[in-house]
Amino acid sequence: MDGRRRQPGFGGRAYELTEETPVYVISVAAQLSGLHPQTLRQYDRLGLVSPDRTAGRGRRYSARDIELLRQVQSLSQDEGINLAGIKRIIELENQVAALQAKVVELSAAVEGAALAMQQREAQVHASYRRDLVPYQDVQQTSALVVWRPKRDG
Repeated sequence: MDGRRRQPGFGGRAYELTEETPVYVISVAAQLSGLHPQTLRQYDRLGLVSPDRTAGRGRRYSARDIELLRQVQSLSQDEGINLAGIKRIIELENQVAALQAKVVELSAAVEGAALAMQQREAQVHASYRRDLVPYQDVQQTSALVVWRPKRDG
């Protein structure tokens, strides 16, 4: 078995259950996070934790949403941060994650460009004519030559 499960009612198509998969209804999410369902609704209204919605507009929380709910609760109760501050922290963490992903993407692009440049450079060097000898500039030395006239005598 490759770790995928079959979901009944979807024509037997396989799907993968990840931490991003919205599977928990609000009552289960509240129980898993240790919060009241009304608190989850309030967090959703404030934009702190925004679960996916079903076609009937019901909330569906993912494992990642549950973890975020716990983090919001910890910041609020343990650290004493207000909800506006928590929202800003979450926004900044999301921005940092996006920037880190962009750095990885750009690093891969730079590595690819460097590899392409090395390959092109190797092609150019391979195309040199072998019957020509490269000119090497003679190095200037700092030797001092003293001229002395011949003496008659």
